[in-house]
Amino acid sequence: MPLEDYRVPPGQPVQLSRWATDDDDGLSKKQGQALLPDLEERLADLQERLYAEGRQALLIVLQARDAGGKDGTVKRVIGAFNPNGVQISNFKVPTEEERAHDFLWRIHARVPRLGMIGVFNRSHYEDVLVPRVHGLIDPPTAERRLEHIRAFESLLTDSGTRIVKFYLHISPEEQRRRLQARLDDPSKHWKFNPGDLEERAHWDDYTAAYEAMLTTSAASAPWYVIPADRKWFRNLLVSQLLIQTLEEMNPQYPAPTFDPANVRVE
Repeated sequence: MPLEDYRVPPGQPVQLSRWATDDDDGLSKKQGQALLPDLEERLADLQERLYAEGRQALLIVLQARDAGGKDGTVKRVIGAFNPNGVQISNFKVPTEEERAHDFLWRIHARVPRLGMIGVFNRSHYEDVLVPRVHGLIDPPTAERRLEHIRAFESLLTDSGTRIVKFYLHISPEEQRRRLQARLDDPSKHWKFNPGDLEERAHWDDYTAAYEAMLTTSAASAPWYVIPADRKWFRNLLVSQLLIQTLEEMNPQYPAPTFDPANVRVE
């Protein structure tokens, strides 16, 4: 699979229409799902090495529209990792305490420590999406926030944290199907928020906001646009990209501080 085709080039304007939401790279669902067990095994191995090494961290950022598949990605892909080495954070509407600080204050405290994998299921980018679409901040403020985010991510990179960011790209038709499915299934009513329909009415405004967000793609903190209409393909692509990222980090088991040949367990 040509993984770089899904990477957002740094320093260029972004048009989401460049990426199809229903891409499957010519695979069938059966073929794609058959690949996942081996990928999960490789992810688990790389995470164990990262945890044992304790010298690097990985921050995974997930952003998507409502019903875009963030929770499903966490369950199916992040679920391959040992929970002891993963920290998942979800940033929603800021609290009164959080609003009394700069917008990155609440984010920095949730950055993974060395050896850990952090997952932001919604992230610091929320503060340049909803406020922008609803006119709570003006375009110059949104652009300044993007610049602060670039500097923040550069700081994390310099401190040993690798960053990889995924935008889960779904079509309005697929979002409609998923929202309707939540209404049709009583066991899914808890996942339905009537406010999602209001946000859906701002589809084009959100497209512009996401395209601005994606301009923060950098060599050290890339954005990937993940076709997400097909859940199995979303999981396959995110898994492969995480493996690629972790292999580039190349975590190693630490050398023992003793000579195992001289130790005998009686």
